[in-house]
Amino acid sequence: MVIAQLRPASSQRSALRVLFVFFLLAVMMVPSAAHAWWNTDWVYRKKITIDASAMAGALTEDPGRVALLIRLHDGIFKFSDAKEDGTDLRFVDSDDKTPLKFHIDTYDSLLGIALLWVDVPAIPAGGTREMYLYFGNAKAPNAADPRGTYDADQTLVYHFADRAAPPRDETAYNNGGQPAVTSVDDALIGRGVHFGGTNVINLPRSPSLAIAAGSPFTWSAWIKPDPMQRTGVLFAKRDGTNSLVIGLDQGAPYVNIINGAANARSAVLPALEPAKWHHIAVVAAAQITLYIDGKAAATSAAALPALTGAGTLGGDTARPAGAAAPAAAGGFVGDLDELEISKVARSAGFIAASVSAQGMDAKLLAYGEDEENASWNGGYFGIILKQVTIDGWVVIGLLMVMAAISWVVMANKARYISRVARANARFLELFTRAESDVARFVSELAEKDAARLDASVLYRIAYAGSAELAKRFDRSGAGNFVLSDQAIATIRANLDRVIAYEGQRLNARMVLLTIAISGGPFLGLLGTVVGVMITFAAIAATGDVNINAIAPGIAAALVATVVGLGVAIPALFGYNYLITRIKDIVTEMHVFADEFVTRLAEAYPQDYEPKRLAAE
Repeated sequence: MVIAQLRPASSQRSALRVLFVFFLLAVMMVPSAAHAWWNTDWVYRKKITIDASAMAGALTEDPGRVALLIRLHDGIFKFSDAKEDGTDLRFVDSDDKTPLKFHIDTYDSLLGIALLWVDVPAIPAGGTREMYLYFGNAKAPNAADPRGTYDADQTLVYHFADRAAPPRDETAYNNGGQPAVTSVDDALIGRGVHFGGTNVINLPRSPSLAIAAGSPFTWSAWIKPDPMQRTGVLFAKRDGTNSLVIGLDQGAPYVNIINGAANARSAVLPALEPAKWHHIAVVAAAQITLYIDGKAAATSAAALPALTGAGTLGGDTARPAGAAAPAAAGGFVGDLDELEISKVARSAGFIAASVSAQGMDAKLLAYGEDEENASWNGGYFGIILKQVTIDGWVVIGLLMVMAAISWVVMANKARYISRVARANARFLELFTRAESDVARFVSELAEKDAARLDASVLYRIAYAGSAELAKRFDRSGAGNFVLSDQAIATIRANLDRVIAYEGQRLNARMVLLTIAISGGPFLGLLGTVVGVMITFAAIAATGDVNINAIAPGIAAALVATVVGLGVAIPALFGYNYLITRIKDIVTEMHVFADEFVTRLAEAYPQDYEPKRLAAE
């Protein structure tokens, strides 16, 4: 009888492959930081795209360095993810490495409104530039830098953000105005100021605001003229008989320059639409250019005279008696917002970029979706991990080794059980078609199909029974073959032996899962207890008893317990699943052994005539 040699399947290479796959999956499951995340202490970021293309900001000239207005509302920004006062906000350049200077104009997390100014180094004409807004760091200090937001040529910036207070200059020159203003809460950019025709804001007489003869100069502001009173002075600066006046004449903007006896006045333009916001800018260089809503509207071939005196906003109260007064010299009636003065001639691109970013129809900026830093080094989880002590990491390391072993065991065992189940199903399909001579049938299977049935425990039981039966045949061809009760009992005992061995093979290394189930939580608890002891010992040594000192250490100590549960829970589920399948296979083995012995007893009764079973 040719008998195929049965060898236990080697699982060493399989175990290594499964272990490799486990670690690969573990690496994939570990949250990784987003690409080039500036600082993992910040949990969230939002991409902001500066789009100067024709379909958006439509900038045909690079504005150079410019402070852009960032408008945030609860439709594009989740205020609950940032600090209540916004002091954790940071702006980072497109390289995601270089922080940008910024400051906060208005931040109201309750109403969901924020206005911020960011110093952008350059914007490519017709192109795009990206920057990132980072937020979500509860421990971040305030990094707002109003003075650093503007270049050295910006000599005055009034946001009028303070209600009923004197205007505060955001630049490094500290050119604050007087007196307190009448605030408008619903101005174009947060709060603004209201002029009633008689109230003015006096600008200081400072060297930074002085204008040398023929020197460059830029003045700009947003205005909303009153529909009933559309004539008045917006800005005036005088020095003796020299003066610069910017105002409205029947709603039409003008610039009037008096240099001694010479009087230069820009052409009167079509009147502005009342009760709407308009941007007015005056740029003095080789000539005077008047910009309306970001576009050059009029020019005048004149240069500025020397002007060292104080300036006024909203009227011309500084005009001395007998001095020439321009047309429409009364006070301005309406609202004004965002006053800026520079000692250089700003480019047309600079003016256009300011209007495009500050206006209600701000097309220059596009806001992306919030991104979350999923790194274990980021956010609250990063804070916790940084507090884990050395002993905690030792415990966590042991738990991770235990987890790896349990996963390898579960993967190998699940695959082996699946192979056994498939092979058993195939063998039973063949066995049910066998004739009464089951021993001969098993012998023929050993010759023809042993390789495909190698994993079947039922086949190995049948093979052991048929081999035991073969020993009892008369190989000489003489005598009668008798299968006595004692012989059947012996065969059955041999089958039970095989069942016991197969059961041991099926249950091999399952004890590792029980160790992970019971030992993982206790090992994690040990790490937690030691971590708590160290935390309280450190508090006792330093004497710093407050929630900020206790909470991180306690949270870090609990990480060990969490990891221990993370080891035990999957192992528990896997163990219950595998042990149920193993019990099913063991039951199937016992049932098959009973059936096999019964069929042998029926095929070879004691009164059976001599029969020969070929043995090769």
